[in-house]
Amino acid sequence: MFCHIAADLAPRAAELSGGLAVLLDVDEHTGGFGGARAYLADPRAARPAGVMIGYPGLDEIVVGGRGLWRAAITVHAPAGHSGSSKTVIGAISRAAHLVRLLDTTGLPGVDDGSQFPLPPRLSVTAFQGGQGFSVVPDRVDINVDVRTTPGFDAHDAETLIRKAVAELDAKLPAPAPTEVTPVAVWPPFRLTEDEQPAAALLGAAAAQGLTVRAKTAGPSNIGNLLAGEGIAATAGFGVPYEGLHGSDERAHLGELPTVYAVYQRAVLGLLAG
Repeated sequence: MFCHIAADLAPRAAELSGGLAVLLDVDEHTGGFGGARAYLADPRAARPAGVMIGYPGLDEIVVGGRGLWRAAITVHAPAGHSGSSKTVIGAISRAAHLVRLLDTTGLPGVDDGSQFPLPPRLSVTAFQGGQGFSVVPDRVDINVDVRTTPGFDAHDAETLIRKAVAELDAKLPAPAPTEVTPVAVWPPFRLTEDEQPAAALLGAAAAQGLTVRAKTAGPSNIGNLLAGEGIAATAGFGVPYEGLHGSDERAHLGELPTVYAVYQRAVLGLLAG
């Protein structure tokens, strides 16, 4: 259980026969994944051959996910007074123009050649600047999140954002250029249904009498972090749930024996192989 269940992965986790280990990462829900990062950075730790992550959901086994490219953007402008006779194009107006540019930027659709079933996606997720009523601010900070695919990767995402920023600065000049600071990059990943550990988990679920489908997830997850390390992972199969990531998030523990049996069958099959 990689907060969850992780084959061969554990900082000080219980070492089991055949190289199996269990890692409980209490930093998972923050997105920091401190336990996994600590393990991967530890030169004494054995390199994982594969990982099975026990996110909830009994109907699907997540075998892939979109990657991400995230950046903080700082938009500048002259400061001013809202009652001044001098017209000032403030940072909020400039930033709003940039958001419109990003919202109307064309992104490619699904790339059939890569067999990746989801398109990329761009979202402006934070917009901060200004206070009160009298002052026109000289700075606004924006967060941009781009979900990437094999056909539209981190380089493509950064190129698109910088192109929009250059268009903003050309159309609405300011005393300082708009700044783009990348803050996170994770690659997309996807296992085929005959690749391990996906094949073992899919087979074990079927043998347990469950009807499940392989899914490539839109949100990124710790499987992307592992993919960046060259480690194959499934990133979702567990008990049924409701209200995921909500204040009323809850799981149906009555199905836990079934989920346990599937993972046990999959792990034993991998160890025997």
